[in-house]
Amino acid sequence: MYTSHEDIGYDFEDDPKDKKTLKPHPNIDGGWAWMMVLSSFFVHILIMGSQMALGVLNVEWLEEFHQSRGLTAWVSSLSMGITLIVGPFIGLFINTCGCRQTAIIGGLVNSLGWVLSAYAANVHYLFITFGVAAGLGSGMAYLPAVVMVGRYFQKRRALAQGLSTTGTGFGTFLMTVLLKYLCAEYGWRNAMLIQGAVSLNLCVCGALMRPLSPGKNPNDPGEKDLRVLPAHSTESVKSAGQQGRTEEKDGGPGNEETLGDLQAQECPDRAGHRKNMWALRILKTLSWLTMRVRKGFEDWYSGYFGTASLFTNRMFVAFIFWALFAYSSFVIPFIHLPEIVNLYNLSEQNDIFPLTSIIAIVHIFGKVILGVIADLPCISVWNVFLLANFTLVLSIFILPLMHTYAGLAVICALIGFSSGYFSLMPVVTEDLVGIEHLANAYGIIICANGISALLGPPFAGWIYDITQKYDFSFYICGLLYMIGILFLLIQPCIRIVEQSRRKYMDGAHV
Repeated sequence: MYTSHEDIGYDFEDDPKDKKTLKPHPNIDGGWAWMMVLSSFFVHILIMGSQMALGVLNVEWLEEFHQSRGLTAWVSSLSMGITLIVGPFIGLFINTCGCRQTAIIGGLVNSLGWVLSAYAANVHYLFITFGVAAGLGSGMAYLPAVVMVGRYFQKRRALAQGLSTTGTGFGTFLMTVLLKYLCAEYGWRNAMLIQGAVSLNLCVCGALMRPLSPGKNPNDPGEKDLRVLPAHSTESVKSAGQQGRTEEKDGGPGNEETLGDLQAQECPDRAGHRKNMWALRILKTLSWLTMRVRKGFEDWYSGYFGTASLFTNRMFVAFIFWALFAYSSFVIPFIHLPEIVNLYNLSEQNDIFPLTSIIAIVHIFGKVILGVIADLPCISVWNVFLLANFTLVLSIFILPLMHTYAGLAVICALIGFSSGYFSLMPVVTEDLVGIEHLANAYGIIICANGISALLGPPFAGWIYDITQKYDFSFYICGLLYMIGILFLLIQPCIRIVEQSRRKYMDGAHV
């Protein structure tokens, strides 16, 4: 049912009707593939990095609008959540328009969301402009960046994804410093205007995402028809004119008068045929676009609800349940740590070196190191993935017990390193469903992560409003995270039991 991940070694194109060719592409694992890594790296800086630095703006919004922590946290969580929740629908855009066009449009929408948010009169206005608009634009630029790296790499896929996603760590560190400086110097409104201008660089990153195959296929009959038909029409007009003139020349009386009439009608005839050619080209283009949209929708629908539905893969369904519980434990510290250090009277130390920056910096090394380890021939990607998850959930349980800057710094370093498993998520997803289903499948996974990110920070703020502590929110999220890990562990056990039972039944029949 699912295509083997070995297909990634062949020539792919954004056009869904050209899934692969038999000729290996020279850019696989090299050449323009590293430009894909660079492009994805900057996308992670501009999108995920800026979202992980929203704790700075969250403090500004609390002071500006004087709303509860739970309500104000919805602004950040909406932006993070919608960025990921729209993943399945962005998969439809990718199947129809391609990664390049989707990412460019996403960059424009994201920038518009930042700019409009600078004029917010209340928190509810930010829900629409920043949470929905900026989040939607971020999702349209983020998913193509992940998918394109997966299409361009085969042997060093985990390392390539690790290098590209280190942009999240760099971006968190850089954007935290940048937003703090801009808010201090110009105020949070002007800071958002400037950030909106910076976000336009997403369009540049999208422009670099060229498909592996050329945009036009000379062997495509539709392309031939589009070029050849107008040429034949012109030649037929000329030959008809020449034939008419020859016949009139041999016709005897009235020859000069008829020739003059033909010359007078020659320009209008040419203009009329040019109009017909342009009309034909427009009709062919509209027909091609209609077929492409229809094909893209059919592929998208088949991947979710059709005979090739991803939900028939039970291991993938377990992976979705894990994603539903995992991401909130990673997001909550970024949103609420700036206020937690204020409650612990650690602001002076945190201003020198913010705890979120520690997570971000170690997160960079974690992604690269885990990516290198996962690419080793004797190491299972799944084992590395699960071990990192256990380390992260343990850190979440310990974090509320730390009330000194040094203790929090150690736990934040563990969170940063173990969360490097995010670079392995596209690889794990591809191993489960195959490269041809990667866009749809990874869209589902980040959608589940988005739901987790959407509910996590407001839940932590709500728990604080009730208990005046953040401790219980970390415990509850850590417990849910552990349940998600158990879903991943149960499915292989069920598979082993079923295989053993099947072998036993086969032996009994013999």
